[in-house]
Amino acid sequence: DVIFGNCLHGGGNIARLSLLQGGLPIDIPGMTIDRQCGSGLNAVNLAAQAVMAGMGDVFIAGGTESCSLKPYIMEHTEFFSRTPPKFRTEFKLSPPQIGNPPMGITAENLAEKYGISRQEQDEFALESQKKMAAAMEAGLFKEQIVPLTVPISRKETVVFDTDEHPRPSTTLEGLAKLRPVFKEGGTVTAGNASGVNDAASAVVIMSLDKAKALGLKPLAKIRSFAYAGVDPNIMGIGPVPATRKVMEQTGLTLDDMDLIECNEAFAAQTLAVDRELKFNREKLNVNGGAIAHGHPIAATGAILTTKLVYEMNRRDVQFGLITACIGGGQGIATIFERI
Repeated sequence: DVIFGNCLHGGGNIARLSLLQGGLPIDIPGMTIDRQCGSGLNAVNLAAQAVMAGMGDVFIAGGTESCSLKPYIMEHTEFFSRTPPKFRTEFKLSPPQIGNPPMGITAENLAEKYGISRQEQDEFALESQKKMAAAMEAGLFKEQIVPLTVPISRKETVVFDTDEHPRPSTTLEGLAKLRPVFKEGGTVTAGNASGVNDAASAVVIMSLDKAKALGLKPLAKIRSFAYAGVDPNIMGIGPVPATRKVMEQTGLTLDDMDLIECNEAFAAQTLAVDRELKFNREKLNVNGGAIAHGHPIAATGAILTTKLVYEMNRRDVQFGLITACIGGGQGIATIFERI
């Protein structure tokens, strides 16, 4: 089976469409899921869950998103109505009686709740850019990215093999000049938040027996995973209960984690999670996070899976954690272990 996350779609089942477009056999099924920012990692978890349950031994899991081609959603109108159509500017992720704030406002709410200053957010954002610039300079992502040959005219093509979003020339002075985006007097800017991106990522999940039969060496195994719900108005705190849940399930602690990927939806959000979980910063987002490489919503989980597992193998370490907040007030966390 192919399990793919996708949120900003215009309809249809993009997992099935993608596998057919990719040349997989007609008899391979596909399913698209939507847990917003957790979709890609959720797809990985679902594939692992199916293998654990004996419901299959080979899966492709991941996610895809084209934020630049996000479709307009039109409110219901009557046929032949003389009233101009009304387009929604925000998806409804929680009901009005609870609150359905823009994601940037949820980050502002966390900044206020935890006393996170603009300076602290900008410094965190700069560190993310620096770490990713160093990783790119060292060529750490070359093995992780499948080059695409893209036609730009009848006679000319370009090879797309490097992330476009990072800004290695970022400075603290430059970040300080940016205006708050979501509210007057706020602290969240375009520089200390994740960007708008197009991306796709996929991983192969299979049973150990199948891998051995095919002569393949697994990069890692999925130890456990967990989900949690939180107040949608501070949705960015979702990684806290999800991480605590998965640690309780496994009997492990954050000290046991050799590497941690906490998705940087916003600097304020990641710093709020850090206030609660008290991460070892030496282990956190070691090659930069979403502030630098972007957050293509449903693709992010599989991208982080790839980044984490490759880095675990490069450093020869045992445990890794991926955790992310989810629009609408949820958290997701998955522990990986090298075999």
